[in-house]
Amino acid sequence: MYTNLYEKLLAREEKLSLVGLGYVGMPIAVAFAKKIDVVGFDLNAKKIELYKNGIDPTNEVGDDAIKATTVDFTADETKLREAKFHIVAVPTPVNDDHTPDLTPVEGASEILGRNLTKGSVVVFESTVYPGVTEDVCIPILERESGLKCGVDFKIGYSPERINPGDKVHRLETIKKIVSGMDEESLAVIAKVYELVVEAGVHRAESIKVAEAAKVIENSQRDINIAFMNELSIIFNKMGIDTKSVLEAAGTKWNFLKFYPGLVGGHCIGVDPYYLTYKAEMMGYHSQIILSGRRINDDMGKYVAENVVKKLIAANKPVKNAKVAILGFTFKENCPDTRNTKIIDIVNELKEYGITPVIADPAADADEAKWLYGMEFVDISAIKNMDAVVLAVAHDCFKKLSMDDIAKFYGDGKKIMIDIKGLLDRKAYEAAGYEYWRL
Repeated sequence: MYTNLYEKLLAREEKLSLVGLGYVGMPIAVAFAKKIDVVGFDLNAKKIELYKNGIDPTNEVGDDAIKATTVDFTADETKLREAKFHIVAVPTPVNDDHTPDLTPVEGASEILGRNLTKGSVVVFESTVYPGVTEDVCIPILERESGLKCGVDFKIGYSPERINPGDKVHRLETIKKIVSGMDEESLAVIAKVYELVVEAGVHRAESIKVAEAAKVIENSQRDINIAFMNELSIIFNKMGIDTKSVLEAAGTKWNFLKFYPGLVGGHCIGVDPYYLTYKAEMMGYHSQIILSGRRINDDMGKYVAENVVKKLIAANKPVKNAKVAILGFTFKENCPDTRNTKIIDIVNELKEYGITPVIADPAADADEAKWLYGMEFVDISAIKNMDAVVLAVAHDCFKKLSMDDIAKFYGDGKKIMIDIKGLLDRKAYEAAGYEYWRL
């Protein structure tokens, strides 16, 4: 029943579906549609309309690729009944108390379960703690479909490794971890992914191993960035430039090149909490992982405090100071504002009586308004500022010259908070700027 599913997909006798068409799901759908028939499902009817009209709000593949793709975009869940191979790529956020929010993956499982047919293979891509696919998702699929897992349908897990905004590390070029509930499901899942992943696949020995591998990839990165952020705090107290220290240390062959910064988004800032949550359930309280999270979660507050310190040093009144923030997304050249840490800077500045203006030509302005109540200004409207926070390394900001930046300021000392270290520190200090970076 499953062994010939791959051949049937190639012959276009069966279809593949994608449940969830965001930054991860949509590029996967477009990639598969070059080889086989694909149904692309998302609950968000507005997003589906954009895709149908050839518009890519994520900027991941671009409007031309969306116009050209054969993906059958739909908000009608019954269309999932046309597919036999299903990939679930919905986000897995955390609640305000940092506990996993499995609502999206549970909801997707319910929708898919209602429309699941015999002989189907279901692969989850969402980042979860080990055990979620088998302990949470399978029971929902069985309950909603009336089918038996292992008999009527098979299950697998293949964590996404797409890096939003990255045009180099894409679905096709990153080795893909695949896993299945048994040898038969693993074989078909591996073959299907090999259709689009040029870098090849790694067959994990179990679903739990694949789930664990994904969650530690981002936890490792989170801990390394936390170390850099802690060093930045220490070196700032010592009056040493952190970037210069890292450039010097980076000349050693085995020094890991990480940099301080705000850790947001829905992977690095979220995934470690999935692991520590599961560890707590097993009676182990994480030490390193959670201490790294605490440091990274406090960096927005730390940046805001340094804006205030610089205002005081420049003899400028703190309350109602004019501050502009350039960039609001969680990372450069990506419109995604979900779980951005720039909001922490904004909220902390408000505690000091400062309401910053924000410009981000790359961001999804509608999303920012909906999630945070934020209204962006055009960059040309930024004038007479006391301080400017260069927060995100968008290409459009990298192109700004010193003359462009000077136009943002009013009278008195110019304060530049260059979070990502994009500018030439010595040049700005020589020009009389009060300059600070992580």
